[in-house]
Amino acid sequence: MRIPCQSSITGAVATAVLVSSSLFVTPNQAQAGATLKIDDTKWISVGGGLRTSFSSVEDAAPSGADRSKDFELDSIRLYVNGQITKYIKLEFNTERDADGNIVVLDGVAKFEMSDLINVWAGRMLPPSDRSNLSGPYYLNAWNFPAVQGYPAIFAGRDNGGAVWGQTGGGVFKYQAGFFEGINGAGSPNQQDDLLFAGRLVYNFWDPEPGYYNSSTYYGSKDVLALGLVYQSQSNASGTIADPGDYTGWNLDFLFEQKLKGGAVVSAEAAYYDYDWSNKPVVSPGLYQGNGYFVLGSYMFAKKVGWGQFQPMLRYQKKEPDTGFGPETDISEFGLNYIIDGHNARVAFVYGNQDPTGLPSTNFVQLGVQLQI
Repeated sequence: MRIPCQSSITGAVATAVLVSSSLFVTPNQAQAGATLKIDDTKWISVGGGLRTSFSSVEDAAPSGADRSKDFELDSIRLYVNGQITKYIKLEFNTERDADGNIVVLDGVAKFEMSDLINVWAGRMLPPSDRSNLSGPYYLNAWNFPAVQGYPAIFAGRDNGGAVWGQTGGGVFKYQAGFFEGINGAGSPNQQDDLLFAGRLVYNFWDPEPGYYNSSTYYGSKDVLALGLVYQSQSNASGTIADPGDYTGWNLDFLFEQKLKGGAVVSAEAAYYDYDWSNKPVVSPGLYQGNGYFVLGSYMFAKKVGWGQFQPMLRYQKKEPDTGFGPETDISEFGLNYIIDGHNARVAFVYGNQDPTGLPSTNFVQLGVQLQI
């Protein structure tokens, strides 16, 4: 049976913030580690990533009346990428699961014939929203958006395959594939129907080459991009006796520009809509209804010590249909300290979660992210 993507922060904050994470590494970023050249066509690269944090959540201590205080190893990853021939490549990444075990994150066989036609198969990120194809390692915010609710087997991944391509070096990109989605002996999907996932994105300014993307480039490119995602699967909700179909879609938008003095201004937004045929959802954490987030950030041009400060504001609105959970507002203020882009940064977050009919909760986080 499929489960939603795992939390990128501590269990206490996950409960308070309703966040889930999806982690990835792009080919270029993975090769930033050590690369061993075998011959003129064959090579293998190894890298790693780490996210660790401290969090304090209102009334989340065991007493139920005091603030929690938790240190957490949120993520520890090994990246392995390789090329067998000019057109055949592989990707293998690991991740820490909720129980502290190291498990397979990605295992992808890549047949990359041309810019227009590439075929990937294995465990991978299905075509989905910008956030899922970004982070949390390549998000602008520290936490993965709580309003994102696409089904996944682990950390936004699923087993399947996709065809993808691009024109103009990444000006226009398409992705389409079939994945396992909701299945298993106890699921309503007794006919073993597959999940279809597709994404289209158009970059009006600088292109974003490759299957993956980032949610900020810290001024290395100017981006004005619009993405559209569609997913569907028959017999994905309800019960074996009374199954229902699933349809999900979203629009996502990114604006980022480096100003004349060197500062970087960013604005990001996404809208999501999920329909599970008004039947119970098999995987916890998924919901029927809609949600959206808007985010703005400003990275100062002047360096202070090792890096640059970047204040960030994000507002999320989760609007489940009746029976799928409370309507929830989540507001976050972040202050990031960018030392080496996504490879070295420190994040401070203060936020508030306000579910309708329940007490509001505030939370504080301090996180460190390192990659090589």
